[in-house]
Amino acid sequence: MKGIILAGGSGTRLHPATLVVNKQLLPVYDKPMVYYPLSTLMLAGIREVLIISTPEFLPQYRALFGDGSTLGLSIEYAEQARPEGLPQAFTIGRDFIAGGKVAMVLGDNIFFGNGLVDLLRRAVMRPYGATVFAYRVEDPERYGVIAFGDRRRVIDIVEKPVVAPSNYAVTGFYVFDHRVCDFAAALTPSSRGETEIVDLARRYLDLGELHVEQMGRGYAWLDTGTHDSLLEASEFVRTIQHRQGIQIACLEEIAYLQGFITREQAAVRGRLFAKTAYGRAILSAIEN
Repeated sequence: MKGIILAGGSGTRLHPATLVVNKQLLPVYDKPMVYYPLSTLMLAGIREVLIISTPEFLPQYRALFGDGSTLGLSIEYAEQARPEGLPQAFTIGRDFIAGGKVAMVLGDNIFFGNGLVDLLRRAVMRPYGATVFAYRVEDPERYGVIAFGDRRRVIDIVEKPVVAPSNYAVTGFYVFDHRVCDFAAALTPSSRGETEIVDLARRYLDLGELHVEQMGRGYAWLDTGTHDSLLEASEFVRTIQHRQGIQIACLEEIAYLQGFITREQAAVRGRLFAKTAYGRAILSAIEN
């Protein structure tokens, strides 16, 4: 299983903060936004990652992560010259995916919750089909929404419905099997001039191969695409970290606990950030 982080776009909803920096490189409390989606892929056990962004910002991602070896990962990079819809990631990443299964996470999405690892692992272990994650929201008309039938069977996915068939929105984490590149390439652009991720999911639904993981009570899904939501996400992370004494999206800690890097490699990174709670979390992980 490989993973893609889609970190493109111009970030116009965050202007002027994003005039000279990609939004996924803005801080969410104490670390770059992109750390959070990368941590989600790592928690799912994924070690081969493709970061897709605009040409002017890819050098910043390379400077941040390099080839990924300090985290026990293999990280590659690809350009998205012009955003043409989320499924474009699978045409850009066709060679990287190389006919295998792939998980994609949006670069401005944060996931947190007890049991999250089990949900992620269940999705990536499915041998075929597609999996989307659904989260209950108060304003489903802003999102792609899951329509359920009898016994909570998925019968449709509707993009930004006027009257929502449920309160369960489709989040920014998706898992697809080996057919995704061909299915994505065959999509027709919507009235917005872009291909739609719900149309890709519906292709699997029509085949009876769309799975939904519902994120119930105790989970958090945060989209950091606006000034207010960015601040709210930072406050959420700060509160959890201060009250529970843990680090959310501490990449080196995750890499060590997942067995991606050795104790010695983790210690080097921990000492590098030793003046911060982030670095102390790495050192604490190897001590305990």
